[in-house]
Amino acid sequence: MIETFPNPEPGRDYEIEIVCPEFTSVCPKTGLPDFGTITIRHVTEQACIELKSHKYYLYEFRDKGIFYEAAVNEILDHLVEACSPRSMECAISWRSVHRLGGWCRAAIWMASWVSGQRPGASISRAASMAWATDSGPSSPRATWSA
Repeated sequence: MIETFPNPEPGRDYEIEIVCPEFTSVCPKTGLPDFGTITIRHVTEQACIELKSHKYYLYEFRDKGIFYEAAVNEILDHLVEACSPRSMECAISWRSVHRLGGWCRAAIWMASWVSGQRPGASISRAASMAWATDSGPSSPRATWSA
């Protein structure tokens, strides 16, 4: 369970970035372990994510057979449910294996927040994925648009 605490500045828009460099899961096709880094960037509304509970939540994936494309969306959905952010991006950059690596990203934006109003129930979603070869995974930070 992901725990939260009250946002100390709910009237201010500020970005929180959480980087988890030791994410592990299992490839459902091969059964081999996958290693990656998760980066979560969000603008919070009323609640902030408590980091220790977030770390334990990510440990639940260690023995779970899941593709990164599914993991990034599942993690995003659970975090949005826990803290109802104004906006949130979740990206996974997996480590190069046999000269192949990559990253995938999922994001939500509260439609009313984007239009300058207070957050409402309307959510728009985006997802993207990139591949890199030879030099390892691309940096999600370098390719996100503002």
